[in-house]
Parts: sequence; structure tokens; C-alpha cells
Amino acid sequence: MGEIRQRYSDEFKEQTVKYIQEQTKTVPQIAEELSIPAGTLHQWMAKYRKFENEPLIDREAIRQKDKQIQDKDLEIEDLKEEIAILKKAMHIFSKERN
Repeated sequence: MGEIRQRYSDEFKEQTVKYIQEQTKTVPQIAEELSIPAGTLHQWMAKYRKFENEPLIDREAIRQKDKQIQDKDLEIEDLKEEIAILKKAMHIFSKERN
């Protein structure tokens, strides 16, 4: 049998979009919280979104995240180099001696 589709009023949709805009959570997190598919919430946001309720972008936080990402990338490169060196050393020391 077919699934019964849930219907929501325009007022509920507008309140939900306003709630999404005021939260720091992601849309998938809010979708799980409200038991509404994330795709549906994205459609509602496209239709009912009003920009005056959205928080301002914290540029300093973005810069800090970029710095953290750069630091992690450097650490990954260092670890890759260490692994390559260890592989070579393991190969050298694992050879049989005559």
C-alpha cells in the first residue's frame, strides 16, 4: 500500500525555515530532529527564506578554520613523507644478508 504523505501548512513551513536560519546546526541535523526529509527542508528554504533572520558571517572563525585546514594538510604531507621513509627503511632492513 502507498505511504500517507504528511501535509504541512504554509505557516509551519515559514516557521521551520525561520528556525533553520536561527540555528547553527546543519539542515540534515535539523531534518533528523524534525523527522522531515532534508530535501524537503531545502525546498522550503528556497521558497520561504528571508535573509534578515540569518546570522552574520563570522569572518574570523572562517579564517581560523582555513588555518586549521592548512595546518592539517601540512601534517598529512609530513606523515606521508615519514611513511615513505619507513617503507624504504623496512625494505632495506628486511633483505637477507649473505
